[in-house]
Amino acid sequence: MATRTSLPTDTRAVSLGRRHRFRGVDPGTKAEVATLIEGLPRQRDQLIEMLHRIQDAKGCLPIASLRALGEILGMAAAEVYEVATFYHHFDVIHEGEPAPPPVTVRVCGSLSCALAGSEALRRDLASRVGAEVRVVPAPCMGRCEMAPAVVVGGHPVGHATLPAIEAALGAGDVAPPVPAPISCREYVVAGGYRLYAECVTGMRSRDEVIDIVDDAQLRGLGGAGFPAGRKWRIVRGEPAPRFLAVNADEGEPGTFKDRRCLELDPHRFLEGALIAAWAIEAAAIYIYLRDEYAGCRLALERELEALRSHVPAECRPLPPIHLRRGAGAYICGEESAMLESIEGRRGLPRLRPPYVAQRGLFGRPTLEHNLETLFWVPTIVERGAAWFATHGRRGRKGVRAFSVSGRVQRPGVYLAPAGITARELIDEFAGGMLPGHTLYAYLPGGASGGILPASLADIPLDFDTLAEYGAFVGSAAVIVLSDHDRAADAARNVMAFFRDESCGQCTPCREGTRQAAELMRAPRWDRALLGELCDAMADASICGLGQAAPNPIRSVLRYFPHEVE
Repeated sequence: MATRTSLPTDTRAVSLGRRHRFRGVDPGTKAEVATLIEGLPRQRDQLIEMLHRIQDAKGCLPIASLRALGEILGMAAAEVYEVATFYHHFDVIHEGEPAPPPVTVRVCGSLSCALAGSEALRRDLASRVGAEVRVVPAPCMGRCEMAPAVVVGGHPVGHATLPAIEAALGAGDVAPPVPAPISCREYVVAGGYRLYAECVTGMRSRDEVIDIVDDAQLRGLGGAGFPAGRKWRIVRGEPAPRFLAVNADEGEPGTFKDRRCLELDPHRFLEGALIAAWAIEAAAIYIYLRDEYAGCRLALERELEALRSHVPAECRPLPPIHLRRGAGAYICGEESAMLESIEGRRGLPRLRPPYVAQRGLFGRPTLEHNLETLFWVPTIVERGAAWFATHGRRGRKGVRAFSVSGRVQRPGVYLAPAGITARELIDEFAGGMLPGHTLYAYLPGGASGGILPASLADIPLDFDTLAEYGAFVGSAAVIVLSDHDRAADAARNVMAFFRDESCGQCTPCREGTRQAAELMRAPRWDRALLGELCDAMADASICGLGQAAPNPIRSVLRYFPHEVE
């Protein structure tokens, strides 16, 4: 897997771009590329989808094809090249280099899968396959409940073993399985989109709906936790045109709740998106879905087409809904980096201010929401703010989806009351610890949320409750460690992830994660030096990746010093 640790303006990219820009474009290659991108508007924000189409057809991105694409779009070759080389899932092949093997097997190396033995599986697999298969390590694939997770071509293999992977390779069909969620017709028959119809026909007012969302104390469930109703009011107060951008790029290790929403009930989320777009009078909706969810993308494309045909007549015309796929970049889960990617650029986080609510997608005010946040909107508005607020424990409000993985008997997504503790989540929902395992530690918010010892497993899992312990709930991805594990090893794993996923834009994150990963390899950690490095990353990084990267280090030094001294 490639890493993004070069400077933002890669001198190699510029020199290559200049060299290829002025070289003649082969007419045959240009015609081939034009055919592959047929039907797409010839504009910059379609660049990543165009690269996907070329990669899907050819298995890689030859330089000659990038050159041709640049000429078709009227872009410099360097611009196309820098985007293509930024994303993990694009294989750029220079002249004279061999194309990659026909089939790529990606083996997840993130924490939940590492606990399940993915590294040994990857080594064994690499020693057994032939030249027609490439085996590469990969970051979290959003399938942590079926660790170790492997993707053969586009086909995911859960609880992967060598025989299962070899069977998938031998089957010849590496297309992703398409889930069969509640269909549009079934959702409409059950009363779906009736609430949206009430909104667009004037039975409900925008202020009324926003008040309900506000009173329910719904907060953004992608990690930041900003009050949803307040965000709607802020964006609505900005000048039109406005956009709604949906973040379905859940790349945080340990997180897979949005995938389950799409696999089971996508229309509840879509109705929530339509209501939010109506409330702020958005001109269009953009859904950014991670490329690892290929089957979900195919199902969502099908359901979006069905929506246009089966939505109640009073709901028409629907606002434009654009589905965009990522290309393997954790950083694009950051809201402004996601907008950059939708616009067809590298996913580099923007400096603030201005905030995306003021100047977001295409320079216009943008309401950005996580998929799960919108999933709850129809239920909250239908049942009222009191219904949502009455759920919860220990004074916390609401319900949320927890992704639970690691050393538990039943990993999965569980709808649980806000304020539940890790111990309760494990015992009441996840079936308890695995036989022979005792709770040792847990990550309450995926790779970014820190690592807490079992002695702190009775703290409410919600916004604002974990800060004093150096942790946060984030996307509610709970990864459970047992007495068979070491917190220091978990910290090393997530720091390697941050190092590989840093976009490279700012020095504190780019160099800090690299240096930290190197220092953490030592059996005895240099507490003073790591402390200085953590302060620099947290204080000076542009976005949340670098700001949160110190959390696992600080957790180990605070709660598990015996492991590294």
